[in-house]
Amino acid sequence: MARKKVKTEEEIQSESIGDFGRAITALCEEKGISKERVIETIEAALSAAYKKDYGKRGQNIRADFDEVSGATKFFLVKEVVDETTREFVADMEEADEALVDAEKGKSQKRVEKEKKETKEEESTKNEDSTDEEDKLSRFNPERDLTILEAKEIKKNAKIGDVIEIELPQHSDYGRVAAQTAKQVIIQRIREAERDAMYDEYKNKEGELLSGVIQRVEGRNVFVDIGKSVGVLFPSEQMERENYRVGQRLKVYVSNVDAGTRGPGITLSRTAPEMVQKMFELEVPEIFAGTVQIKSIAREAGERSKLAVASSEEGVDPIGSCVGQKGTRVQAVIDELGGEKIDIILWNDNIAKFISAALSPAKVLKVEINEDQKAAVAVVPEDQLSLAIGKRGQNVRLAAKLTGWKIDINGAKVEAETEAIAKDEDIEKIEDTEEAEVVADDKPENK
Repeated sequence: MARKKVKTEEEIQSESIGDFGRAITALCEEKGISKERVIETIEAALSAAYKKDYGKRGQNIRADFDEVSGATKFFLVKEVVDETTREFVADMEEADEALVDAEKGKSQKRVEKEKKETKEEESTKNEDSTDEEDKLSRFNPERDLTILEAKEIKKNAKIGDVIEIELPQHSDYGRVAAQTAKQVIIQRIREAERDAMYDEYKNKEGELLSGVIQRVEGRNVFVDIGKSVGVLFPSEQMERENYRVGQRLKVYVSNVDAGTRGPGITLSRTAPEMVQKMFELEVPEIFAGTVQIKSIAREAGERSKLAVASSEEGVDPIGSCVGQKGTRVQAVIDELGGEKIDIILWNDNIAKFISAALSPAKVLKVEINEDQKAAVAVVPEDQLSLAIGKRGQNVRLAAKLTGWKIDINGAKVEAETEAIAKDEDIEKIEDTEEAEVVADDKPENK
């Protein structure tokens, strides 16, 4: 019969330490906070509990927790001061008695008088900043040491040094001290979790995230984006777009602010940058940088215009964005609820760029005024309404896209057509002459 192995005290202790370490690791993974922050929280809770049962008012107690052994050491932290850094009261015993009376409420008049004097001092400090700088805090024997007292502990002590005095160890703590430690841990862990969450989503500011609508309160839509919930305010919602609980949609993180209950994340469906991020997901050439989106003009839910350019020869920027049979641009349109998207070619020639920006209207010519950064586009009279667009939308988006003020003028088609026809006839004659020359140079067939 096999003998049962008896665990030694060291093995039991190592197992318990392992459980404690695993608990800390699990807490860090669950809350998304660093292990150092958890250890710091534990030390703050232990020092608060020690001070509650065994410390004194005004003391600065530091706990040193060993995560391997589980042992804790406590230190009383004091600063070395002199007359230049602290105000020394002549009769310290009398000052201590007054402090005790104020704590116990036996000297209410004195407390009220001190409050009144404090208010007067604060108002005086606001009037004269020099007096505020000259005012020194009172010497407290619980947290301060004179230079003579410090040299008895440390021979080479000097003003400004911080000296730590080890305190006796205690293992028994009362219910109040335990409750204090619990509150400190809960508060610190929540703060650490909020800070970690804020840092995480602050780095995601300006990115496109996929979320699920959690709830709708009034006109505000709350979207679950993972570890936190963002808000889609009415001003950031697309018109004629209905939102329902459980609906999955893509949102643009426009702003992240630190809040008391977690990061305040403002989401958007109307930002022009959302269109750019959508194309980065759908078009590999844009993500790789081969095709660049130079400018975006958007009226959310209605129409968007994109100016694209290629950084490599042989790459068609418009074709890359449209995709085979329009699959890429259609994916973006579907995500944006059927919003129309015009993709035009970027051009350094502002006249040609404005002409392209006014598509689908055909522009006959563009007159440029560089001083006023204004342009007048001439279009056929039958395309005047097309160039302006519904409620002026087309020319308004073209102006946003180019950054120029654009006016539209109609022209009679006959006059402009004659000029264009003459140019085309001249080109045809030149092409015919070139063809005849080439034909003459060819050898006759034998």
